[in-house]
Amino acid sequence: MDINTYLPGDNEKPLDRIVDDGGFAAMFRTIAVVGDSLSSGEFELNFPDGKTHYYDVFEQSWGQYIARAMGSEVYNFSRGGMTAREYIESFAEKSGFWNPEYASQAYLVALGANDVTMALDDPDWPLGDISDISEDWQSNKPTFTGFYAAILQRYRVLSPGARFFLLTMPAEPEHDEKRTALEDRHAEIIRKLAVRFDDTYVIDLRAHSPAQDAAFKRRFYLNGHMNPMGYILTAKMVMSYMDYIIRKNPEEFNCVGMIGVDMDKPLC
Repeated sequence: MDINTYLPGDNEKPLDRIVDDGGFAAMFRTIAVVGDSLSSGEFELNFPDGKTHYYDVFEQSWGQYIARAMGSEVYNFSRGGMTAREYIESFAEKSGFWNPEYASQAYLVALGANDVTMALDDPDWPLGDISDISEDWQSNKPTFTGFYAAILQRYRVLSPGARFFLLTMPAEPEHDEKRTALEDRHAEIIRKLAVRFDDTYVIDLRAHSPAQDAAFKRRFYLNGHMNPMGYILTAKMVMSYMDYIIRKNPEEFNCVGMIGVDMDKPLC
């Protein structure tokens, strides 16, 4: 056995090594995916009458492909059209997602696409900045950053010690300059959040995943959302990125096995 196979190379990039079984990310036995349509296995179908219908098919979501690959329990805390504001103000509560029964060892947070869409035309939906965050989540400012941070803060209370992986959005060259600038701003906020909060990491698809250009979309899209191959590809990228982060920072994951274990005085 060559142990160097598992050690990160000096010049290795996050998606240079694709794992099909989660690699070391399989240590997380419970994972919650917080997101919108892209986290829900949504398919977009155009009908002969000119109408478009959208279907959340959770079994086809990248989270469930991860579950089947790693053998872990993965919760879909998502729905098509979701924003950080709606999630924190009503959706999570109505759906029971703050229930301690679903406390997870890892949270994959992939929100922002719909927030960016709203911010394009509505001044009442600002993206905000890291200064919008207070120690008490209820005092965060009503911006995307404030709502998104509140989600992290509430789940941190629910699951102390959990690890958080925050996703940026892949680049889409066909987007216009205004939307691209907001997506870049979103990625900047996500990177700052990972610095602001402990045990929080960035799955920076904007920096390291393939651009979703016309050629990409011919292969991996069905109209305006991904097809099954696209969701499988996303699962592979997310698992591989998690594995890369763990291999680069192994000492930060020593005690993952103790997350959620009922102990008066945890060993670590």
